[in-house]
Amino acid sequence: MKRIQILLIEDNRLLREGLTVMLKEQPDLKVSASPGNNDVISQAKRLKPMVILLDLGLRTNNSFRLLEQLKKTATDARFIGMDLVPLQGELVQYVEAGVSGFVLKDATFSDLLRTIRSVARGTNVLPPLLAGSLFTQIVEHATRKGKGNPFASVRMTSREREVVGLIAEGLSNKDIAHRLHLATDTVKSHVHNILEKLELHTRLEIARFAHTDKAYKQ
Repeated sequence: MKRIQILLIEDNRLLREGLTVMLKEQPDLKVSASPGNNDVISQAKRLKPMVILLDLGLRTNNSFRLLEQLKKTATDARFIGMDLVPLQGELVQYVEAGVSGFVLKDATFSDLLRTIRSVARGTNVLPPLLAGSLFTQIVEHATRKGKGNPFASVRMTSREREVVGLIAEGLSNKDIAHRLHLATDTVKSHVHNILEKLELHTRLEIARFAHTDKAYKQ
């Protein structure tokens, strides 16, 4: 049986070493690990992994930039992103960049194994909490198209887009109401609609969406 060669990139030493030990106990998996330092590119080139598990919140490196470098080096590898609470806008960016699966860091070990084996077989895997959601459809759209703005399919009014932009500037509902000459309750209603349409939960996530979405980058 050909084993799945995995490169685990995680800068938390306890998590990295713990996962390495557990994964090595699986007869169909072969694992090497890296903290995501400067040697990881040469390590990927030498190992030619089938699956790369990448921490999306590396403190020692920029995870997205590292992904782009690894895509050029480990051309046959499929990528799985690991994160605590992924933001939709960021996940879409990673999907467009070539990530095939995601696993939450509070997932069970069984979920991790299932994700690894599914991705190694060529399946794209999203965290269960996103399955069946609007975001799933957006990601599928991004995967099919491979380019363009996946959030373009989310219909927002021009006023809602104005509110998104002002939230990204750090304005409160009261400040936005003053800027747009609206009642504060009207602004609250717009924010509520924006959260529902983008399937986000907080104003901070709206701001992050605005900073990662191309439509708001001028």
